[in-house]
Amino acid sequence: MALAAAAVHTGSFLILRFTCPCSPCSNLRMKTLLLAALALATLARAESPAFKEQLIDDQVEIGYGIALADVNGDGKTDILLADKRQIVWYENPTWEKHVMTDALTAKDHVCIAARDINGTGKCEVAVGAEWNPGDTETSGAVFYLIPPADRRQKWEPVKLPNEPTVHRMKWVRGQNGRYALVVAPLHGRGNKNGAGAGVRVLAYEKPENPKAEWKTSVVIDSMHMTHNLEIVPAGPGEPENLLLCGREGVVRLSPGDAGWHQQWIARHPVDSKELKGAGEVRWGVFANGSPYVATIEPMHGNQLCIYTPPPNGPKDLEWKRTMLDDTLVDGHALACHDLMGLGNRQIVVGWRSMQQVGPKVGVKIFWTTKEDGSGWQQALIDDNTMACEDAVVADLNGDKKLDIVAAGRRTKNLKIYWNQRP
Repeated sequence: MALAAAAVHTGSFLILRFTCPCSPCSNLRMKTLLLAALALATLARAESPAFKEQLIDDQVEIGYGIALADVNGDGKTDILLADKRQIVWYENPTWEKHVMTDALTAKDHVCIAARDINGTGKCEVAVGAEWNPGDTETSGAVFYLIPPADRRQKWEPVKLPNEPTVHRMKWVRGQNGRYALVVAPLHGRGNKNGAGAGVRVLAYEKPENPKAEWKTSVVIDSMHMTHNLEIVPAGPGEPENLLLCGREGVVRLSPGDAGWHQQWIARHPVDSKELKGAGEVRWGVFANGSPYVATIEPMHGNQLCIYTPPPNGPKDLEWKRTMLDDTLVDGHALACHDLMGLGNRQIVVGWRSMQQVGPKVGVKIFWTTKEDGSGWQQALIDDNTMACEDAVVADLNGDKKLDIVAAGRRTKNLKIYWNQRP
């Protein structure tokens, strides 16, 4: 039988036209055609990622940190924001803004962590404040927020002990299924220009009464200028690993009975002229299941890089570095998720150009359909209207497609980029 197929692009869709001069195709032939159609449709989607932006707030002061979680237990993912003088949340789907707290300290709020850690369907919230990176002795603050009965009203802050220069935090599931609040400062206590004591990354155990004493333990204290951390995905109930990036590179941290085990993904010697540490880090996966780690280098840097594990090598070997882009201006936001339906994780990167007002700001997406991690392509999601301070990803409207939320520093805005892929 002679069978001809023609593929025609029409906007975001791919139409396949089949002609067959013979009798109706068999089931096998139909299955083959359907597989071919799916493959071609996947390639068509990969050629043109599509997002539609929605402005949620144009009165953001800085937009230091975003978290996505269900705040009020209605089954919808809400947006939480640590802004300069307020902690707020935006209620899905109207995106009405609710103030959780006004200024908690004299200096800025800087980070937020939100997650349902006890199975109630409503998130617990912690925030970092008193942001002053120049004060490595007395700056920084950590607060747990106690929710009111009506979570649209003000929340009660409980101040916890802290190390100076509190900068990033995550709720992380441990070995016993309990969650700890892991807080990473920027500098070690008393550091000058990144030199001196190591950064004490602490894990806080929440007591039943949050106003009681919180036990703390040291996760790691050997790195300097640690800028961000990432949770490595784990199965239900399994303990979660962390990625931590800083001046010395990227390390994977695994919880154990005797503390946290360290596996270095990348080491950046302090005296290196080319490798100067990493400022953002995220976990990615290719379609064949092989992992990669994405970074922005150096801190507030211009390079988007990925690290891939050595093939068939010992687990303690460092990973191979590949630079994907070196045109960022003050790169400050990073996320890895499958937004395009390719079966792997694409990379969303944002930059803010805080020190250089002239260059454009924006958000890009990078993707590949090759399982070996080569062949990366890129496209702009936002061209010069988002000075991106932070960006996170989740399905916000239940359509099984992942959307992007970004906050802009100089642009003073909070946006949703709705995923428009077919």
